[in-house]
Amino acid sequence: MPSYFSFLCCGNSPDWREGWRFGTWRIFSLKELHAATNSFNYDNKLGEGGFGSVYWGQLWDGSQIAVKRLKVWSNKAEMEFAVEVEILGRVRHKNLLCLRGYCAEGEERLIVYDFMPNLSLLTHLHGHNSAVCLLDWSRRMSIAIGAAEGIAYLHHNATPRIIHRDIKASNVLLDSGFQAQVADFGFAKLIPEGATHVTTRVKGTLGYLAPEYAMFGKASKSCDVYSFGILLLELASGKKPFEKLSPTIKQSIADWALPLAREKRFEEMADPKLGGRYVEAELKRMIVVALVCAQGAPEKRPVMVEVVELLKGELKEKLSNLENDFISKPELGRNVRGFSLADGVSVANKSKGDAKLDADQISEVREKLR
Repeated sequence: MPSYFSFLCCGNSPDWREGWRFGTWRIFSLKELHAATNSFNYDNKLGEGGFGSVYWGQLWDGSQIAVKRLKVWSNKAEMEFAVEVEILGRVRHKNLLCLRGYCAEGEERLIVYDFMPNLSLLTHLHGHNSAVCLLDWSRRMSIAIGAAEGIAYLHHNATPRIIHRDIKASNVLLDSGFQAQVADFGFAKLIPEGATHVTTRVKGTLGYLAPEYAMFGKASKSCDVYSFGILLLELASGKKPFEKLSPTIKQSIADWALPLAREKRFEEMADPKLGGRYVEAELKRMIVVALVCAQGAPEKRPVMVEVVELLKGELKEKLSNLENDFISKPELGRNVRGFSLADGVSVANKSKGDAKLDADQISEVREKLR
């Protein structure tokens, strides 16, 4: 399989009609996708983001698909398209969204996936499906473990290793059985053998960015772990990564959760929509793992294979030690450099779009590190 990262680095233009013909995916014609989506009819639209729109479609054989259509052709859009097709073509895991194929005709760039009938985790936590509460506790635990296993595959089993860089609720899709499918690899990065991180422009979503990434653009597997910690808190509590306390003040979900966890008030952190129907030990486990993942010091976060085992309850002694050392001791809620659990969220909130922080913002945060 050819690697497109060489031409991404060198600025060359890819030839999408070569190299992708013999995989399990295939090349779709624009005419075929127009027919499947009723000419990208508004009624078929599933969602929209900075990249463009996603549409529901049905192929001639009756199979349902989701089609991501890039909004405007540009070198940047072409690069994100290349990255996603490259990475989706590399990975195969039950908890990673599967590539069906792509289309590249003229300036049209489209990626085709299997359709996920239960849409995304975001729609069930905060969107139009949140009122009916289809996510009972057993489904939430299954989603947490499944998403963790998908990310762990990217970090530890893919060749080369892959950083997702945009772990969030809208990028965890749910199939017909509510099994998690981690999606949207447009911001992903391959990690060269032996490298611990890559330095890059800051991408991702406010509220989920790790502090070292928001400050310095250092993307590592640990950044995904941080984002996943925020996602776990969201899944357990039903709260958004930020809560507006006043017109000018926002509180991060991590700042809200840590004091409650220290006081052992875990029941107050459960999503009210659950109506008290959850397994207490599992709720506590999910919150403790979430807070340990989302701590400020990247070297103290667990790796994703450990996160999977912790969520499954397979590392009881380690979980107890983490709770004792991190949750139960207030002085360890901040790392030795004074960078708080949620500083990454508040710092990220000051950034504009995908640009790096300006000099004043970096100086402000560095002052905290002294």
